[in-house]
Amino acid sequence: MSSLVPLNLVPEHAIERLLDAAFGTDRHGRTAYLIRDGMPWLPALSFGMVDEEGTLIGSLQSWPVALTHGDGTQTPLIMVGPVAVAPSIQRTGHGQTMMDAAVAAARAHATEPLMMIGDPEYYGRFWGFSAECTGEWDAPGPFEPRRLLALSVDGRTIGGKGMLSPRIAVAG
Repeated sequence: MSSLVPLNLVPEHAIERLLDAAFGTDRHGRTAYLIRDGMPWLPALSFGMVDEEGTLIGSLQSWPVALTHGDGTQTPLIMVGPVAVAPSIQRTGHGQTMMDAAVAAARAHATEPLMMIGDPEYYGRFWGFSAECTGEWDAPGPFEPRRLLALSVDGRTIGGKGMLSPRIAVAG
């Protein structure tokens, strides 16, 4: 029986090993990595799945990112992903369990809107992610516009025009 755990309880090397197995060692050049470059993942919205022996078999990380507008201002967003499951047990519901937990945690904390690069049919059907409000978003690498998805977790309107990027910390 596998268990859902906070990802910050998992050694970083185990996460990296799982990501390499699921997506390949060349994954660091992908657009999603450019969007979140230099950002630490958010422990409250990141989860892992471990098997009976405590081995990491799934991970989901969430990241602080933003839609950067032409005037330099940013609309904060949270990027969900990668959602990784060990290749030998993919399509067994582990990814769905982690996504359920991430979306529920985002709703419970009334976070910024969630965004991701993913399959609209899958992520739309189960969690309501959509490309309806992302038509004027750009990304720092290649992407399919229909796969650029967003989800409001508290009813706030999502939209705007700009480039997805790491979130700039604002001095308080």
